Amino acid sequence: MRLAGRVETPYLQSQVLQGNLPGDPTERMLPVYLPPGYDDYPNRRYPVIYVLAGHGSSGPLLLAPVAWGESFPERIDRLIRSGAMEPVIAVLPDCWTIFGGAQYINSSALGRYEDYLIDELIPYVDKTYRTLPDREHRAITGKSSGGYGAYVQAMRHPELFSALASHSGDIYFEFGYLPDLAKLHANLQRFGGLEGFIQQIPTIKPKTHDPFFSVLGMLCYGAAYAPDPAAHRGFDMPIDMQTGALREEVWQRWLAWDPLRMVDRPEYAGALRRMKYIYIDCGLWDELNFQVGTRLMSQKLTALGIRHDFELFNDGHINVPYRYDVSLPHLEAAIREAQ
Repeated sequence: MRLAGRVETPYLQSQVLQGNLPGDPTERMLPVYLPPGYDDYPNRRYPVIYVLAGHGSSGPLLLAPVAWGESFPERIDRLIRSGAMEPVIAVLPDCWTIFGGAQYINSSALGRYEDYLIDELIPYVDKTYRTLPDREHRAITGKSSGGYGAYVQAMRHPELFSALASHSGDIYFEFGYLPDLAKLHANLQRFGGLEGFIQQIPTIKPKTHDPFFSVLGMLCYGAAYAPDPAAHRGFDMPIDMQTGALREEVWQRWLAWDPLRMVDRPEYAGALRRMKYIYIDCGLWDELNFQVGTRLMSQKLTALGIRHDFELFNDGHINVPYRYDVSLPHLEAAIREAQ
C-alpha cells in the first residue's frame, strides 16, 4: 500500500556499540516514519513514539510487507489517514544481536543498547527531525521483548518518556522463562552444546520456537541479565552445564530485571506514577504465559494508585500487531501538543 506519509532510513554509526563482545554491526539503519503533511508544513513539529521490536526482530524488519496484513508504517499511516489519531513521528530502532536482541538494556556481554537508545538515537532524532523534543511529547511502546523494553525504559527514564504501552511484554519470569530454561540443557545437546548451537545459528532449519528460539531466547536473556566479563561468552549461564539444573544465584540476577519486581522499587514505581498514560495487554492464551504476569502487574499498579489501561484479549503471543490499533491512538493523545 502506498503511504500518505513516508519512511526515511538513515544509517548511523554508533559509538557506544563499538567493541561489543559478539562483534555485531555498529552501523545500523534507523527507520523513521514521517506522517502525512510533514513536508507540506515546514514549521510544524511533532510528538514521537519509539517502537521497539520483539526478540528475533528489529526496527528494519518492521518495514517488511506482511501477508494478509500491514507493515508497521502501513498500520500507523492508516490510523492517521482515518482520523483515529493525529500525526506523529515513529522511530523503529535496530537493537539486533547474534542472539536475536538485547532486551534494550546495557550488558557487557552484548553491548550498551540502553545507551544506544537513550544517548544516541533520541538526540539524533530530535536534532534531525522536527520533533517536540521533551518527555511530554515522547512515548515508547513495543511487543513481547519490545514491550519489555518499553516497561524498563519508561521506569528507568521518566525524564525522557511520558507514556508507554506494552503488548505481551516479558514479565513474571517464573512462568515466562522457566519452562524453556528447564529444557535448555537438553535442547543445547541437540546442537552439540553451547558452541555448537552458536556456530549453527545462521544455518539451523527450521527456526521453530522449540528448540531454536527457546534456546536463542534463553541465551539472549542470559547475556542481557547476567553479564560477567570473566565468564565464557561474557555471561553466566542460568543452568549448570553438566546437569541442566537451575543456578539459583544466576536466576536471582534475572529476576532483578523482571518488571513485576522492578515496580516494587520506589524509584521505578515513582517513574510509572509520572506517566501520563500507561497501556498493558496480553493474549489470554499467550504461549509464553505472560498473561499471568500482566494480570499481576495490573494488580500492583492499582494497589500503587497508578492509573493504567489493562486488557486481556482473545489470542496468543504470535501475530498480534493488530493490537497497535488500540494503543497507538491512546499514546498519541497522551503526548499530543497542546492546542
